[in-house]
Amino acid sequence: MAIADDLKKTLTDPTPLYFAAGTADLALQQAKKVPGLVEQLRAEAPARIEAVKNTDPKVVQEKAREAAKEAQEVVAAKVAEVLGAIDPKKLGETAQDLALRGVGVTAEYLVRAKETYDKVAEHGEQAVRAWRGEVSEEIVEIAVAVEPEAEPEAKQANGTEAEAEAEEKPVAKKTPARKSTAKKAAATPGDAS
Repeated sequence: MAIADDLKKTLTDPTPLYFAAGTADLALQQAKKVPGLVEQLRAEAPARIEAVKNTDPKVVQEKAREAAKEAQEVVAAKVAEVLGAIDPKKLGETAQDLALRGVGVTAEYLVRAKETYDKVAEHGEQAVRAWRGEVSEEIVEIAVAVEPEAEPEAKQANGTEAEAEAEEKPVAKKTPARKSTAKKAAATPGDAS
């Protein structure tokens, strides 16, 4: 029975659909920014192309060689440092420590992923409500709750309707609870002699 309940809950849960709607809405918001970026690239493109044309390939090659030599020296120094610092006894402890840290980081990322999923699903639910027009209905409900004085004025204008509604709804009367005499008789100890 629990499997059927879990399956029913999974199939009727709207959160994945809200997540998809939220993702689509966020993608649409980002897509609206594309024309501005295209215009910016179009404006900057001639200057960038001209800068590439004016660069000397020999200067670029020399900078690349220098950067490669520096990177090679740094890597060689770090490798020598790491190999010199390796202690077989500490290696096992370090591996275990790294594994535990990895588990902790993984758990943290899972929590963050769940929070992000929930935020996007909530955004999707709001987007779906906006698409359906339910937001305007909620605003009307809030307005009625905030301004309840408007209703009595409307009822005064339609006094006959208010009286007709009052006649249709009977008022329930509460009756006081009766005390049982059987409890009193059982509680008196003089009857058993």
